[in-house]
Amino acid sequence: PTPSLFAEPAAPTPNWITAHCDGGARGNPGPAGFGAQICDAHGIVLAEISEYLGHRTNNFAEYSGLLACLQWAIDNHHPALKVISDSELMVKQIQGLYKVKSPDLLPLWQEAKRRIAKLENFNIAHALRHKNKEADRLANEAMDRGTQRPRTAGDPPRPSSAQPSTTQSNLSSRPERSAAERPAASSAKPQMLRGFTRNGVIHVLGGASLPDGVFVKILPEDDLPS
Repeated sequence: PTPSLFAEPAAPTPNWITAHCDGGARGNPGPAGFGAQICDAHGIVLAEISEYLGHRTNNFAEYSGLLACLQWAIDNHHPALKVISDSELMVKQIQGLYKVKSPDLLPLWQEAKRRIAKLENFNIAHALRHKNKEADRLANEAMDRGTQRPRTAGDPPRPSSAQPSTTQSNLSSRPERSAAERPAASSAKPQMLRGFTRNGVIHVLGGASLPDGVFVKILPEDDLPS
């Protein structure tokens, strides 16, 4: 029998797992990706899925996230799945409240229905984006990987598969340089340059540039030697 899209036990049971999924495209259509976090009935994370999809639409990405969650549940023998998505269109199409008019989405809807039929219990619900933060983060990480967008200070950390940072263990494994190979300490006197600061950036007059790794002390013009 086809599992109910609305009914679920009054209290979570060990059989139920919950998948928060999200998809997006930068440009719609544009570089697209989806992300999903799957947890057991106690909130323990079972899996995180994140995939770049190429040049697609938002709705294609949303359906791709749903299909990935369904397939994960099937492959890992979880018979009862609840999906939470911030795509009201996809949720209501799966629930049968909206018709699927897009020829691009119809095959995805049909495939989702086919996978849902393999489960014993299924439920899908709509949630606002702020309640779907982890899935949104994973979807954006997928789009970042696909477009190789440089990270900024406000971005969340990349997943553990990203380039590992240098650790103390591999620093200590580097051979110690001999005294002859070490750069000699500089005995030069401090160099006085004239310039100004703007928005926290130092601008040197005369086209000079500051070497990397130098210590800079900024003096007001009145305090400079004549």
